[in-house]
Amino acid sequence: MTKCVYLLTLAILAASPAAGGQTPQTAPAQTPPAQAASQPSAPPLENPSTTVQRDVSYGMVSGHPLLLDIYEPGEHSSGLLPAVILIHGGGWISFDKSTMQTMGMFLARSGFVAFSVDYRLFHEKENRWPAQLDDVQRAVRWVRANAAKYSVDPQHIGAFGHSAGAQLAALLGMEDTRDNSDPALAKYSSKVQAVVDVSGPTDFTAHDDPDAIGFLTAFFGGDYAQHAKVWQDASPAFHTAKDVAPFLIIHGTQDESVPLAQAQELADKLKQAGAAVKFVTVEDVHTFRTPEARRRLAFETREFFTQYLRPGSGR
Repeated sequence: MTKCVYLLTLAILAASPAAGGQTPQTAPAQTPPAQAASQPSAPPLENPSTTVQRDVSYGMVSGHPLLLDIYEPGEHSSGLLPAVILIHGGGWISFDKSTMQTMGMFLARSGFVAFSVDYRLFHEKENRWPAQLDDVQRAVRWVRANAAKYSVDPQHIGAFGHSAGAQLAALLGMEDTRDNSDPALAKYSSKVQAVVDVSGPTDFTAHDDPDAIGFLTAFFGGDYAQHAKVWQDASPAFHTAKDVAPFLIIHGTQDESVPLAQAQELADKLKQAGAAVKFVTVEDVHTFRTPEARRRLAFETREFFTQYLRPGSGR
């Protein structure tokens, strides 16, 4: 495989978060993949008003807060609402929750409560895998613990992720809590009921590019020969089963950062396992640059989450 996660990282580092968000020092000012992929071109909305809470703490790690932003419908009928966890991309080393602002607003206007989360970013030897998975799993459990406060139905929570965030979102729909050491959250599940995977890597064991292998060796704390289980555990393609959450996989046919074959592999394995999966391809690149692709993403995402997260969906 000539294109790889390392190239994904380089592509993402050539971009920056959405206007109005904080810009990482390592990133020049362009449109980031996460923002491009989450920016629909103004489809019709059920509810034009939203409320936003920024920088809400959902945990602490080594004295540093883990933060999320909350997008809520401004007006809604009494009762509980479905929720969606939004996970930004950035090659596990860059960007933040602000790049999911447009999707957060869109989902809130469509009747969902959206939680855009930060997670620990990998830097040299700090925050190696699975720190990122631990953080997003904590975020799901925090939402369930605080469901009543935000009028959330704790049994109807989905995850949306782009690029590196899609890998994390996929695992939220497949795996139970890895680190359940916090007694305050111990009784809450981190598994979501529906997943939207946009441009996500799915099988780290398939790479043969030396640069990709070098990055992943550092990220996973060892090479594949010595740490095969870690590489496999981080790969959604190794966790397919009939009882995983329903999946919507959306991928660009011109994606040169994460090959379409990665999405196809996950879709095929989910189908073979008997899981519910819908696989959508768009004629676009990793960053979903065209208005047509972004609009398709918005509508497909809303339709999918409505199907599986609305009360009475059976999930």
